[in-house]
Amino acid sequence: MAEEMHGVDPSAGHDVSVQEMGAVQQFTVTMIVRRFDPETMEEPVWQDFDVEAYSTDRVLDVLHKIKWEQDGSLAFRRSCAHGICGSDAMRINGRNRLACKTLLKDLDITKPIYVEAIKGLPLEKDLIVDMDPFFASYREVNPFLMAHSDPEKGKERRQSIAAREIFDDTTKCILCAACTSSCPVFWTDGQYFGPAAIVNAHRFIFDDRDDEAQVRLKILNDKEGVWRCRTTFNCTDACPRGIQITQAIAEVKQAIMRGRP
Repeated sequence: MAEEMHGVDPSAGHDVSVQEMGAVQQFTVTMIVRRFDPETMEEPVWQDFDVEAYSTDRVLDVLHKIKWEQDGSLAFRRSCAHGICGSDAMRINGRNRLACKTLLKDLDITKPIYVEAIKGLPLEKDLIVDMDPFFASYREVNPFLMAHSDPEKGKERRQSIAAREIFDDTTKCILCAACTSSCPVFWTDGQYFGPAAIVNAHRFIFDDRDDEAQVRLKILNDKEGVWRCRTTFNCTDACPRGIQITQAIAEVKQAIMRGRP
């Protein structure tokens, strides 16, 4: 039977056991990473690592341990490590996720954890893909406010709570590419704008402070625009921010048919 470690709870004035607080489980996890080095390999290969970890660790923590303690050549992106920067999107057990938001306790640790780069974008090394095509599509939809008038001197552009609510959901995008790289249309058609670009267009199309919704609607009313969406909901399932992406795409389609937001 495991020993109980005790600490003092100053607010209660008595000992609190780890069992009462909830002990953190330690175990060995096997992580199988799809590796690729363009200088030495023609095709990617899978490599397994055994790592001592805790139930509170995230997949990103395990990748750090591999890089720092076992193989310094492992390549992946990360920055804030708190689900805001969107740098560490990858496929974990076949699903697009952020490594920094995926806890080991939420995975089946009795089986190996498979980690690979997101699909549909050129693979550069290990878990790193070339994001240039993704950001090129993003820039094409003019993802910034385009207003014909200036606000009153020294004041902001005012907006009602109800007007903001219309597009509030799509302001949450962190450009991680988890949605776009989960889309089967994007995998097979490199010209498709992809869900993330459409989400960011939606954010300004429905913003009543913006005056160029028609420009964006025209851009997306293209053979590689919203009409390429097949409504598989992969993008919505993959979004780490919980954005209703499929709904946003449908709303842009409706705006195109109406001829206005």
